[in-house]
Amino acid sequence: MWLRLRNQNKKQAYPCDKVAQEGIYGTIERDLHANIEKIRNITGNSADIVIRRFWLGKEDNLSSALCFVSGMVDENMVQQLFIEASVQLSFPSMCCDQLEYIEKKIATANTTRRVKQWNDVFSLLMSGESILFIHGMQEAISIAVKGGEYRAITEPSTQLSIRGPREGFTESLTTNVAMVRRRIQHPHVWVEAITVGEVTHTNVRIMYMKGIADDNIVEEVRSRLQRICMDGVLESGYIEQFIEDETFTTFPTIYHTERPDSVAANLLEGRVAIFVEGTPFVLIAPAVFIQFFQAVEDYYARFDIATALRFLRILVFFISLVAPSLYIAATTFHQEMIPTSLVIAIAAQRESVPFPAFVEAVIMEVTFEILREAGVRLPRTVGQAVSIVGALVIGQAAVEAGFVSSVMVIVVSITAIASFATPSFAIAVSARLIRFLLMVLAALFGFYGILIGLIWMTIHLCSLRSFGVPYMTPLAPLIPTNLRDTFVRFPLWALTDRPHGIAEETNIVRQGDEQRPKPNQEMRREGDEN
Repeated sequence: MWLRLRNQNKKQAYPCDKVAQEGIYGTIERDLHANIEKIRNITGNSADIVIRRFWLGKEDNLSSALCFVSGMVDENMVQQLFIEASVQLSFPSMCCDQLEYIEKKIATANTTRRVKQWNDVFSLLMSGESILFIHGMQEAISIAVKGGEYRAITEPSTQLSIRGPREGFTESLTTNVAMVRRRIQHPHVWVEAITVGEVTHTNVRIMYMKGIADDNIVEEVRSRLQRICMDGVLESGYIEQFIEDETFTTFPTIYHTERPDSVAANLLEGRVAIFVEGTPFVLIAPAVFIQFFQAVEDYYARFDIATALRFLRILVFFISLVAPSLYIAATTFHQEMIPTSLVIAIAAQRESVPFPAFVEAVIMEVTFEILREAGVRLPRTVGQAVSIVGALVIGQAAVEAGFVSSVMVIVVSITAIASFATPSFAIAVSARLIRFLLMVLAALFGFYGILIGLIWMTIHLCSLRSFGVPYMTPLAPLIPTNLRDTFVRFPLWALTDRPHGIAEETNIVRQGDEQRPKPNQEMRREGDEN
């Protein structure tokens, strides 16, 4: 049966060149009217396809048409460059290359290119460029006058910081790339363009620091993107699922962010950034486990404060991972490990509860997950009220009805708060999923089950890779120099090297030695004398 299904899937495989084969519309004709009719027929005479016919030049000797998609171009620029310029300029009827003459006259301030194939015409037209057709010529001129409305640059909504820049990425690809270039004004910031999606033709950009990023990693990122074969890419999450090393894992192996300063910092460490048109989230590869517990503002604060906050984040991650399991194991199998007074108090509270601790925990965890999801999906003002009021009301009602004990409500509440304190949403979701597995193991085997689950999780983490880089770097394998920026964060003047195993080994040093701040010797001597 499995072989039959596999063979059936092979027969229904999606050919990547299907759309390209069906989209061969030939070349542009000399007759302007025929070209206009072809655009109308192929686009279904769409209401947003604007075709303006006019005579080009003072002598009115060139019948022309300008075609663009409404809302995707700067119509004021179109008016200025083509309509006004066409009646002010003179185009001689006899010229060695009349099309080149027209390009130089009316498109001096914009990028232009000639197109001859209809495939190129529609690809450029749907991407927001304007196409100029001239009667009697088998080539058209494509002019980059892209425009339209985009969301303004605002503070990122998912990675807030107390200290640091307040701007986040938008849905505009060019704006996002420019925001990173403003932070790294160096010619070795290379950007490569790739189009993904046989139907959507989504623009993707690969950004990296030439000479700092490992060429093998860059080539691997490039090849994985080029291998993507599907009809459309609407968000960076599509690409993430196609290029990640391991599919069957709850842990993210690609980092995503909507902060330009975070992308710039990762580029300086030798990583590669992947920008996708239409989304504010930029992918960073390769990613390692400890990276998801680091916040960009760690580097804006003193090293001791940053280290304390990192330890706190790791602590709350483990609390969100094992807190319900520890309660289940302790109350079910290991009551002797709990202080006597606390055992008596817990037993008194659970006296009227008809369910074992495991069922209690499952009921409360599922309820909190439903409330969390409802708070996210509802409008923001309503969602916050539902999350807070719903948790209070349901928790109190469940205790009064005898479904759960008050201790279980406290444990689940602490677990939920700890998951909110995890800096990366992706790693927090992983903890939420593994938490249920650990709860089952705790209900079956007690603390031994929790230990088995944690050992399995550690082995699984050590087996993961992110574009060939071990996921648990620099712990497994152990790289001592990289430990300066893991659970602890050394002072910035001590972080002399880029991450080994990620950055190019020939350019691993990022700053000079002996930069520890210290007073001038003469000033110190004068102070001692005084």
